[in-house]
Order: sequence, then C-alpha cells, then structure tokens
Amino acid sequence: MSRLEQKKSRTSEVIRFALTGGICFLVELAVLILLKGRLGIDTLIATPVAFLISVILNYLLCVIWVFRGAKNRGAGAKAGFLITSLIGLGLNELLMLVFRLILGEDAVILSLGSKEINMYVLNKCLATLIVMIWNYFSKRAVLYRKAEQ
Repeated sequence: MSRLEQKKSRTSEVIRFALTGGICFLVELAVLILLKGRLGIDTLIATPVAFLISVILNYLLCVIWVFRGAKNRGAGAKAGFLITSLIGLGLNELLMLVFRLILGEDAVILSLGSKEINMYVLNKCLATLIVMIWNYFSKRAVLYRKAEQ
C-alpha cells in the first residue's frame, strides 16, 4: 500500500472512530442522565454503569466497522480490548471525581425551556474528550498488534 493510500486509510479509520465514539458517547450520556438525573443515583455509581454499556457498543462497532479486520483477531486482542477499556473506565471515574471536586456537579449550567443541564453533564463531556484519546491509541494498538508466535 502506498503512503497516500495508507494516509487515506488512516484518515477514514479516524473518521469512523470519531463517529463510533460520538454514537457511544450519546448512549453513555443518555444512560448517565437517566441514572443520575431521573433516578437520582450518585454520579460515581451511574458513571461506570453508563460507561460499561457504552464500552460494549464501542467494542462491537470497533471490531465490525472501525478497525476492519480486527474481528479476526484472537483472544489476546479481545483481552487487550477489555484491559484498555477497564483502564479507560478507571480514568473516566477518576476524572469525574476530580471534576466533581473542582467544578461541582449539581449547578444548572443551561436551561432549555423546562429542561436543565447540570454541571455533571459538562464534567462527563470533559472526561470523555480525555478518555477518547486514550481509547483510540490503546485500542488501535491492541487490535492491530501482530499475533505473537
């Protein structure tokens, strides 16, 4: 594959990853809002539940659509995906705690008619941006790692 083809392929992969991440983020945010905003569950409990649901969807989309050919990888790649996801979960939880301590979480930051957006939603967005960078590079490395002999 030529350099130009490799660059186009990587660009296409990054776009697919971003779209997948956007979809998974919306699912994760919806679950977080349901658990925290509607059911009153603490964010440090609601966050990992929402994250884990998102990770399952992310895995399916990554191996089927984003990192083409990754679904043919063995158990090692799947274990690596799980480990990187667990690290991402820990990073996400840590960031949510830090942002909660620094920024708070219950203040209303935006009102849209009868709907209110609380600080924990912004905290989640910030945490997601940081974890997204970790996810791309770690999952790409795991799913494209050459099979060890």
